[in-house]
Amino acid sequence: MRSIWNGSVSFGLVSIPVKLMNATENHAISFRQIHLSDGGRIRYRKVCELDEEEVPASETVKAYEDSDGTVIPVTDEDLASLPLPTAKTIEIEGFVPASAIDPLQLDSAYYLSANGVPAAKPYALLREALRRSGKVAVAKYALRGRERLGMLRVVGDVIAMHGLLWPDEIRTPEGVAPESGVKVRDAELDLADALMDTLGDADLDTLHDEYREAVEELVAAKAAGEPLAQDQAEEPEGKVIDLMAALESSVRAAKESHGEDGGKEGEVADVHPIGSGAKGTGASSKRAPSKKAAPRRTAARKTAAKKTSEKPPAKKPAAEKPAAEKSAAEKATAKKGTGRKPPAKKSSGGARKRSSA
Repeated sequence: MRSIWNGSVSFGLVSIPVKLMNATENHAISFRQIHLSDGGRIRYRKVCELDEEEVPASETVKAYEDSDGTVIPVTDEDLASLPLPTAKTIEIEGFVPASAIDPLQLDSAYYLSANGVPAAKPYALLREALRRSGKVAVAKYALRGRERLGMLRVVGDVIAMHGLLWPDEIRTPEGVAPESGVKVRDAELDLADALMDTLGDADLDTLHDEYREAVEELVAAKAAGEPLAQDQAEEPEGKVIDLMAALESSVRAAKESHGEDGGKEGEVADVHPIGSGAKGTGASSKRAPSKKAAPRRTAARKTAAKKTSEKPPAKKPAAEKPAAEKSAAEKATAKKGTGRKPPAKKSSGGARKRSSA
């Protein structure tokens, strides 16, 4: 790695020569601006607004504009004359638990490398002291023309430094939180917990920039003269949703994506045995049984085989009279001497034989 700064870490009276290197890199796609008609590059030139002439870099200096519009030139020589102890030194101010650093303060990340063989021993001493204490070092350093705040911590066998924003650079979140009066029910929290449990832990190593990959494929296809079909992303509709329904749907979708059964009770008859959906109600319990319901039909056949000697019960007429009315009607018929019996009685055959005898 190429170093971007050389200096030393001041640890009390111990001075550790180090080199500073960027710990991160930007993989974003870089574009240039061109003239569409002829493909010529569009470049920016520094032009003085008074004489409208291009000014070379050697003739430009920094300046501070006052609130009343007054412009005060500040040259590099002026800045170099300022007393800046941290110009070439990372000055450790103290040590705090890592939890004492607000993540909002975290800025750029760097690696510190021991600069030379003599720096190896004090470098290792600071690294192991940080590791054993479980704390991080808070330091001040100067980079790119300004003094900054930093945090030193151990990453493997290396000391890493995170640039920190100054506390007064963190804005208070006034007017950001929702208005008071919003209540969250326990049932909604339970569903949110279930959704979090189903999604599980995030594997950061598997996450990648899908948009950058799509841009690279688009550029490659256009270079080959084969533009890709553009899939337009669906715009959010922005309508009010049922929070409980959305949470339930999210839990089901998360379970399905993780290979779990995410269906509702009563809706599983489409893809599961009838035994699984027996708890369902309504139309779901009346759906055609699946192939796995065969054991129930076999049991029904065995039951029917045991009752082969019994005749199936006769179907009830559409408008059947009560039992009390039937008895009265039979007695009246017997008094008239008709000799007719109700057709559904099994003893009617024996009555006919006695009559003919």
